[in-house]
Amino acid sequence: MQDDDFPIWLPRLSVHGGPRFLQIAEALQAAVADGSLKPGDRLPPQRRLAAQLDVDLTTVTRAYDEARRRNLLEGRGARGTYVAAPKVELTAILDLSMNTPPPPDGVDFDDMLKQGLSQVLMRSDNAALMNYHLGGGSDSDRKAGAAWLAPMFGQPDARQVVVCPGAQAAIAALILALTAPGDVILAEPTTYPGLLAAATQFGRQVIAVEADRHGMVPEMLEEACRRHKPGLVYLNPTLQNPTAVTMPERRRKALAGIAQRCQASIVEDDPYWRLAAAPPPPVATFAPDQVVYISTLSKCLTPGLRVAFVLVRDPHVRERFLAALRSFALMVAPLTAALATQWILDGSADRLMEGVRNEARLRHRMARDILAGRYSGAGDGLHVWLELPAYWTASQLARAADREGIAVTPAEAFATGGGSANAIRISLGSIKDRGRLQAGLQRLSHLLARRPEPFGAAVV
Repeated sequence: MQDDDFPIWLPRLSVHGGPRFLQIAEALQAAVADGSLKPGDRLPPQRRLAAQLDVDLTTVTRAYDEARRRNLLEGRGARGTYVAAPKVELTAILDLSMNTPPPPDGVDFDDMLKQGLSQVLMRSDNAALMNYHLGGGSDSDRKAGAAWLAPMFGQPDARQVVVCPGAQAAIAALILALTAPGDVILAEPTTYPGLLAAATQFGRQVIAVEADRHGMVPEMLEEACRRHKPGLVYLNPTLQNPTAVTMPERRRKALAGIAQRCQASIVEDDPYWRLAAAPPPPVATFAPDQVVYISTLSKCLTPGLRVAFVLVRDPHVRERFLAALRSFALMVAPLTAALATQWILDGSADRLMEGVRNEARLRHRMARDILAGRYSGAGDGLHVWLELPAYWTASQLARAADREGIAVTPAEAFATGGGSANAIRISLGSIKDRGRLQAGLQRLSHLLARRPEPFGAAVV
């Protein structure tokens, strides 16, 4: 291709085709895919391309940056910009095991990150961003937390919000604050592995309370409270991890009433509430003095923020919680807390979350189509709980999937004690590219359709 020629791989930019830099980047990707551009082809200098397309230089710069992010281009210093050779995939693993948000649909995350950090650095005391802060968050961070929790609680008192470095730190601190070594924690038979890890580390015993298709059974909770006098009850009531069950409002009210009668503290870990379609009110709305509520940004926005907001209405519990938290996590990193606050207050967090929600729903539709009758997801959230045919056990399937280059999580990873369901959890967000996710789900579907090979059948 001659530098003076108009690049034949570029479309005429459309007013209604979305951001122009993305139109250019997508045209580059299409041209590489169909062979119009080949590895080693030199691209026009940015100024020349901007003049040819009648756009400003910044648009072309952002387009080239986006194309580099997609591994389409490489810079060679003064020699210019060239189409990159395809990267060799050194690991073929398709990771369906990690519950992370998918890349947001229709949102330029890189630009949002750059803009957010730019605003933080422009408006903040940069020295303060690199210094120690009091645990629990600054006034502005707590106000942002109250704004984040407003869809669940109206407008909570920001003084009752504690800013934590992630939900796992909050759970660990609450175990330290509300229980003593040897105490019992009540949870559902399948529950979040982070709770099990923290309880084991601190010498607490997690005991299962029977659950049905609506979640923990109230009568069984009341009986367990009377028998075990638990230090706390752990609930994950919305799009539960791993079963994807959402408790109906009546069940939430019943559990809250039992906690009040039995004077039991509830930790309501609710990372998926804002991703769910029309979720019921949190359990904390029905027993505000008994329930500590955790909402993390890791599942709705991005794990790298490491920010969670904890609503603790009882001042005595709040002080004990803060003391426990300071013993191992003095503070949230001020820079990421400031970025989270900036995004929440300027509306970026809502836009990002909507993009994550839309992408997650697209991926659920894909999983439903590919897994057909085996799909048992809720249509939103980040994961699917897949019950297996009798000829597979969860551990067998996980090992067989690993040999096929697919990582899934077997039910025993979530088991509170005793036996576990014959199921696996499939996470839909951890594979960035939809095409690779589709390939992984199809490979898994084919694996499910055949019976396991006899042990020792493979010989190499």
